Amino acid sequence: MSGRFTGFPEEAFDFYAGLEADNSREYWTRHKDVYERAVREPMAALADALGEEFGGPPKLFRPYRDVRFSGDKSPYKTHQGAFAEACAGIGHYVEINADELFAAAGIYAAAPDQLARYREAVDDERSGERLAAIVAELAGAGHEILGDRLKTRPRGVPEDHPRIELLRHRTLYAAARWPVAAWLGTPEAHARVVGAWRAMKPLVGWLAENVGPTERPRR
Repeated sequence: MSGRFTGFPEEAFDFYAGLEADNSREYWTRHKDVYERAVREPMAALADALGEEFGGPPKLFRPYRDVRFSGDKSPYKTHQGAFAEACAGIGHYVEINADELFAAAGIYAAAPDQLARYREAVDDERSGERLAAIVAELAGAGHEILGDRLKTRPRGVPEDHPRIELLRHRTLYAAARWPVAAWLGTPEAHARVVGAWRAMKPLVGWLAENVGPTERPRR
């Protein structure tokens, strides 16, 4: 069990600024104690605190990059993230990096069957209008609406479809971000993430209800 969350110390953001400048095993080895104390331990404590309301502690991601199929061979991620999964690829996310605290929620990776169900639900007048209202409310409250999007419309969708912008999305999530400031070193960081995640709950709920997990077998 992690300790009580008291915020992210300034060292956490300095650590990632340094890692961005020198993403090497030597830098990581010299500063691993800073990562454990200033990044991982506070993030684990934040995850425990968030789990009280959001169905269990979010899972912390490993700090190491998978470079097997990437042209970028940098060994370490320049952020620490945690994900509270509602169902495959759908849920709430939190991250710190050199510049900010970031909170988001939605669908981050869609298998072909999930994407097909998403588009069908967006095309449906009743469920599509409900999603449009959720997204509009989030945007109106100042949240970013992000995701992987087609540059053109999906095949077979008319150009004048009332929800054409939503239909272009292959992934869809709302996000809030807070630049580095002194309050990030206090429990207020937890309150900010909780507030954002609560506001984003309807989006996660819509996606879980209308998209759900992939039905394709795992490899």
